[in-house]
Amino acid sequence: MKYGIYNAYWTREWSSDYKYYIQKVKQLGFDILEISCAALQSDYTEDKQLLELKKCAEENGVILTAGYGPTKEQNICSPDPEVVKRAMQFFTNLIPKLHLMDIKILGGGLYSYWPLDMALPMDKEADTERAIQNMRVLAKVAEEYDVTLGMEVLNRYEGYMLNTCEEALRFVDAVGSTHVKVMLDTFHMNIEEDNMAAAIRMAGDKLGHLHLGEQNRLVPGKGTMPWAEIGQALRDIDYQGAAVMEPFVMSGGTIGKEIKVWRDLVPDADEERLDRDAKGALEFVRHVFER
Repeated sequence: MKYGIYNAYWTREWSSDYKYYIQKVKQLGFDILEISCAALQSDYTEDKQLLELKKCAEENGVILTAGYGPTKEQNICSPDPEVVKRAMQFFTNLIPKLHLMDIKILGGGLYSYWPLDMALPMDKEADTERAIQNMRVLAKVAEEYDVTLGMEVLNRYEGYMLNTCEEALRFVDAVGSTHVKVMLDTFHMNIEEDNMAAAIRMAGDKLGHLHLGEQNRLVPGKGTMPWAEIGQALRDIDYQGAAVMEPFVMSGGTIGKEIKVWRDLVPDADEERLDRDAKGALEFVRHVFER
């Protein structure tokens, strides 16, 4: 298993200086830096920039993974054909960029959009069927460029289509691609799953990506999650993928607004404190997961 952390832990905006955070996570002992694809639409748009990030990661011995929550205009399950057309074009353009950076996994609510707008109409059955059909098309692109698409299971407040591992497995089986897998996140699982360890075992070899966070999105080891049980389940399925921390602890900015962080979970946290907590969490999960 490789251990990582999302760069957004340190920032209030999705885009940031990824080279800086590549070097930071290396110094803290992580194997992986996860980046947001939002930045690939704003600050990192040229192939030269992407190749520079790839080189920086290689020089530091850091693996890059990617996460993304598609906007309403990038929703492959939309009933509007024009929205679907734009969404499919977006992903068709994005996947080769990830390949260029040697990014092997893209995770998130890729089958719909994020954050969920409760005021919009939802037809779970029809939307799911459209998502499956369109994901089959995107899977061919993912297979061509060797990028695995992780279907993240989201809690009921952030998504309506895949709320449990069981629903995600049905979706992945319906798509039927080696490059479309289940993605689990302990924060979301804590809300939706009857038993998190059982859900991990249910996912088995179809678990393609894993996010770690406490029940309130602090770093692992700061809350009440059953980490020993989670670790045992991961050992039971011989999970060899990425385990990426996705803590969100600061209010403000685009991230605070979209993640709904209305207070600072780590009061008066400076970068040194955040670094110390991240390093401690890494030592904690390695100890618990590798017994």
